[in-house]
Amino acid sequence: MNAFSYKNRDLYAENVAISAIAADVGTPLYIYSTQAMQEAYKAFTNAFSSQRTQVCFAMKSNSNLAVIKTLADLGAGADVVSNGELMKAISAGVKPKKIVYSGVGKTYEELSAGIEAGILQFNVESLPELLSLSDIAASKNTSVDIAIRVNPDVDAETHHKISTGRREDKFGIDISQAKDIFKQAFSLPGLNPVSIAVHIGSQLTDLTPFETAFKNVAKLTRDLRSNGIEIKRLDLGGGLGISYGNNTAPNPNDYAKIVERTIGNLDCDLIFEPGRYLTGNAGILLTRVIYYKDTGYRRFVVVDAAMNDLLRPALYDAQHSIQEAREPLGTADLIKVDIVGPVCETGDTFATEYPLSSPVSGDLLVIKDTGAYGAVMASTYNSRLLVPEVLVSGKDYALIRRRETLEEQISRELLAPWQNNIK
Repeated sequence: MNAFSYKNRDLYAENVAISAIAADVGTPLYIYSTQAMQEAYKAFTNAFSSQRTQVCFAMKSNSNLAVIKTLADLGAGADVVSNGELMKAISAGVKPKKIVYSGVGKTYEELSAGIEAGILQFNVESLPELLSLSDIAASKNTSVDIAIRVNPDVDAETHHKISTGRREDKFGIDISQAKDIFKQAFSLPGLNPVSIAVHIGSQLTDLTPFETAFKNVAKLTRDLRSNGIEIKRLDLGGGLGISYGNNTAPNPNDYAKIVERTIGNLDCDLIFEPGRYLTGNAGILLTRVIYYKDTGYRRFVVVDAAMNDLLRPALYDAQHSIQEAREPLGTADLIKVDIVGPVCETGDTFATEYPLSSPVSGDLLVIKDTGAYGAVMASTYNSRLLVPEVLVSGKDYALIRRRETLEEQISRELLAPWQNNIK
């Protein structure tokens, strides 16, 4: 079932008219569907029902407490990459033994916090990190489970800026060096090297790179076991793509078949770190038309959302489908327009030559599939206010992050002591 659909020509989020939410909260704002997240989580976990799996939601995709809580209540753990995400995960009810700590540059404070929280495992990405983690764990008279994240030199064939498994990328340890690193880890105090981790990129719609990477992981697992290092857990990362309206999303059942035929006979517990797959299609960015501007050469629809609210089009050249909150009666009156924000950047463009019915000031537009890497990447560029977020469940909706005020934004900054003579 589509969580966002028209009823009597008005667009609804589940059973709530988005125009009612806009009237209450204002625009721009993000709206998330509980139902859509639940359905995505169940589709993913059902695909792996025959495996011993733990889904650890990649919080970098959406770190709102209410979103994390929605998934935690279904059984999800968390994949965190900072102490802020670690604290949020625990605050939202994620059990520490369902938390994986990833990231290429974990600090002393972050490693210490993960140890003290008693998380499931650290995904180690370099020899210096390995040595630091050993020192910290030994100083605390404890030991921690670790995975060595390997870089399999596999091109995920996704956008350059979200590819993470190529030799030239900053992530992980070259798979050719992994055996030596594992042997060193095995000899260090405070470390239990029990897992291999791999993650080759985000928004993969072709499953072939997964198969290549997982075959490499399977071979490494067998090699390590033959050298007396017992690997009992495999973290296969995330990256499963979604449909943004202009592409076909892979089926999680097909993804599960690849996992089964590449590593299914290794008798390992499996960790998956989906992010976008669980929340991407569950969110929309609701925005209001400020002006319709016809230059004689181009037609512009200027909306109140901007690149600071949704960075993906400017950063990744991402394309999101856009629809009107009031369903058009037909296609005869559609015109092609550029949908742009008010920020002083040409890159503040959501779509070009996009077909809309005759837009006027005050119309509501919906930028679809923004539940991942949307609000979480928002900024205050141009001193704009951070965008609010709303969660819908059936006939109910709630504000889960309020819109900040200008006073709050200004209060975070301080004048230098010698500037306090301002009258």
